[in-house]
Amino acid sequence: MPTNESNPTSKVNSKIDRPTNFRWNIGYILLAAATFYLVNDYVQHRGHAKTIPYSEFLYDLEAGRVGSVMLSDAVLTGELKSGKDGEALSAFVTIPFDDPTLVQKLHEKGVTFRRQISNSFFTTILSWVAPLFFFYLLWTLILRRASRGLEGGLLSLTKSKAKVFMEKDVKTTFGDVAGVDEAKEELREVVNFLKEPQRYALLGGRIPKGVLLVGPPGTGKTLLARAIAGEADVPFFSINGSEFVEMFVGLGAARVRDLFEQTKKNAPCILFIDEIDALGKSRALGLGSLGANDEKEQTLNQLLAEMDGFNPQEGVILLAATNRPEILDPALLRAGRFDRQVLIGLPDQAGRAQILAVHLKKIKVDEKLDVAKVAALTPGFSGADLANVVNEAALVATRRGAECVAEADFTQAIERIVAGLEQKRLMIPSEKKRVAYHEIGHAAVALALGTTEKVHKVSIIPRGIGSLGYTLRRPTEDRYLLDEGELMAKIAVLLGGRVVEKMILGMVSTGAADDLAKATDLAMLMVTSYGMSERLGLAVYEVARPKYLASFPTAEGTRGTSEATSRTIDAEVRRILDAAYTMAMQVIKDHLQFVHAAAERLFAVETLDESALLNLWSAGSPALTSLPVPLSLVTTGVSTDITAH
Repeated sequence: MPTNESNPTSKVNSKIDRPTNFRWNIGYILLAAATFYLVNDYVQHRGHAKTIPYSEFLYDLEAGRVGSVMLSDAVLTGELKSGKDGEALSAFVTIPFDDPTLVQKLHEKGVTFRRQISNSFFTTILSWVAPLFFFYLLWTLILRRASRGLEGGLLSLTKSKAKVFMEKDVKTTFGDVAGVDEAKEELREVVNFLKEPQRYALLGGRIPKGVLLVGPPGTGKTLLARAIAGEADVPFFSINGSEFVEMFVGLGAARVRDLFEQTKKNAPCILFIDEIDALGKSRALGLGSLGANDEKEQTLNQLLAEMDGFNPQEGVILLAATNRPEILDPALLRAGRFDRQVLIGLPDQAGRAQILAVHLKKIKVDEKLDVAKVAALTPGFSGADLANVVNEAALVATRRGAECVAEADFTQAIERIVAGLEQKRLMIPSEKKRVAYHEIGHAAVALALGTTEKVHKVSIIPRGIGSLGYTLRRPTEDRYLLDEGELMAKIAVLLGGRVVEKMILGMVSTGAADDLAKATDLAMLMVTSYGMSERLGLAVYEVARPKYLASFPTAEGTRGTSEATSRTIDAEVRRILDAAYTMAMQVIKDHLQFVHAAAERLFAVETLDESALLNLWSAGSPALTSLPVPLSLVTTGVSTDITAH
């Protein structure tokens, strides 16, 4: 027969469970005993006794109907006689007054009386303990219901919710992270320190206490942190910054203390705080609402104190990630806390190809697939976006019943992500013709200016919510700066559709609303932010939001400019738009044959790819005449340019 010794788990469990059950049994026994005592006391003294006024008791005493009396401090109980034989037929109880003659009256009437000595100590204790015990049981029941769903009960609120991943769970390595080679080289030093801490102690150097991973969403910050733990073969603590802040004041600080205690016990290890901006937001931002952010400030102060207190030589490396570094508290970023900041930006074309290669291993792809072409179609995409593209392409290929994923599936997946889902709504022929000419206007200007941003596809199939057509252009190389000519070319391409509507169709429509808004924004930035106006000079009039991670700033509002300066700004913006409009008009005049042929073809087939457009262009495109601005123009590769209407 199996014994407890052969099953140590059950033996341990029995030792753990028995004290808990025994404690609760004792509680129930005490409650039952107290209840029995109270009920018995009530039954003996008042359960069968008739309560009478004290005046009636004195009347019965004078009449000789009182048989016996029991005197006590609280009540006076006794028996009443009735009948000729004087039998005691009923019991009574009354509340006595301070009557010093009562004993003499009882003696004169021959009534048997005695004094009851009450157990005042036991009664007093019971009168206090019983209610407290009752409220204790009630409160325990309420807490149990309130803590239902909380692992460890309400006391676990002060415990850290960090998830510990050991090496058997952390399988991610630097080989699984692509497109961020500079960041990997920067963080490889952290891995080496965790593996060989004595090597860094020889010369007296120390590893940075904290490393802040900064980058746009989806660039792989969390993946890179896990890769460090996998490479170093150490425990990995992961927690989100928002998990520290709760509705109860003080819990956030308690959780910070508990988390750092856990990491010190498991050193060497990595502590990763994701979305640290939820925890470390600058305290200066809350000055307008005093007292509203006390809990967040206490939590942040505790984090600052803990970062000052732990020694990096113990082997605890603090990693944090954020996509909003501009709102972090300066005390968090000073030397001695987050000593090193690693920028994980959007991948370039080579990086995108590496990331796609990692994700393509998970699906069946065509052997003829050119990963570089797919990477060229996705400028501005993050690692998460590229993973989504691969998944969408696999779904597209599955819907058409293919055995593998081809390049056309990736093109369709990119269009669906960027431009939206194809709509099945029908347009009347006149609207369809207008949209076709409008989109060919964009394509004609882009092709004529000879930029490195090739026109990949033109379509008049409605996509998204309000898009009736779109022109998809992709850059041939990554660009990070724009000169004045390049900006003018972008504005001219945006206005190309409006020019065609005016010149060929004779009347403009609402389809160019989005183009006009984008063109105006670019012209405003040229005048107010980039100093590209000779009349206004080098002064900056635009209050740009701090965009640490953005490639180009966005306008937030103008500074306190005079009325005359504001009029000059408006005049310069209009001058730039007029110059770009003139440029686009000259291009359309010189390429009317291509515009008509391409618009008619687009009207018939609804979609023209790059090869079809180039064939039409080579068949009906004369030499380009002089334009108002230089033609050595290239366009940005920061994001895929899709002009939708």
